[in-house]
Amino acid sequence: MTITRRTFATSACALGLALSLAGGALAQDAITLRMSTPASDTDQRSVALAEVFAPAVAGFATYEPHYNASLIAQGSELEAIASGDLEMSIASAQELAQFFPEFSIFTAGYVHQDAAHQVAVFNDPLMDPFKQKVEDELGVKLLSVMYLGRRHVNLRFSQAEKNVQTPADLAGVNLRMPGSDAWQFLGKALGANPTPMAFTEVYTALSTGSVDGQDNPLPTDKDAKFYEVTKQIVLTSHLVDLNYVAFSKAVWDGLTPEQQETVQKAADDAAESGRQKQLALEDELVQFFKDQGLDVYEPDLAAFRSHVQEAYLSSDLAKDWPEGVLDQINALGN
Repeated sequence: MTITRRTFATSACALGLALSLAGGALAQDAITLRMSTPASDTDQRSVALAEVFAPAVAGFATYEPHYNASLIAQGSELEAIASGDLEMSIASAQELAQFFPEFSIFTAGYVHQDAAHQVAVFNDPLMDPFKQKVEDELGVKLLSVMYLGRRHVNLRFSQAEKNVQTPADLAGVNLRMPGSDAWQFLGKALGANPTPMAFTEVYTALSTGSVDGQDNPLPTDKDAKFYEVTKQIVLTSHLVDLNYVAFSKAVWDGLTPEQQETVQKAADDAAESGRQKQLALEDELVQFFKDQGLDVYEPDLAAFRSHVQEAYLSSDLAKDWPEGVLDQINALGN
């Protein structure tokens, strides 16, 4: 059976009605908040929710996390919330864009500038129509934004051999990027020659020169030991990745105002905890890579941002973006 947005809205409304009729019971009885994620229990998002969110709501709710997609299949969490089979998830903008194409703006390169900019964008009135549509048509309330980290360009050449300051400096560079059309577009927009390749093949390809570089967050660069076969990391920050704390709107509507305030603060505090830990880790890794002998430096980010955004705006990828929203997002940055 194909589930449409209309089906989601109907399911969410039906559940909301049932919960509103039982509002008194919800206000008094303990609520179980099942949270399903494909991430492990050691993932910084999982840790933040378990250590910060769970204790904060313990007075009226039991937080019940399910990791490694053990409860709900990866990619189906929003459907499960809409149908009343789940209370919480950690949702990506990519997932939301499958239901609401306008959310693709938050998956594009150089839309978010850094972690603080993510928070400013999420809390700005420009996000209200996005959030409202998700609530109205999917029955999901987006509580807070979680910072996942920045993706950077990592090359086999030293800075003396290839000093990357603008997109023009990446001309002719065979840059491994994930194989989807969206990722390949971003690689080309950066000025490089994007090369699709399975992640498991990247280390060998770098060591043999089959590709000149790859892009990933710093923790991935370390875990995959790419520093052993590369000589520089250009801190392009071309994608500042995020997740949203997604919560059942029907359950939310059944909470008292005081409980809603507690849940909202708990989500914000958990997101901030994870954000600060991730930022600290990234700072530590910059020094780690320098200690390994790599050149680590920041290019002309304004030149990269301008070039990449122009590429998006002149493509079909931006056709679903609400007019003027990108300018509003840019105005909230540096």
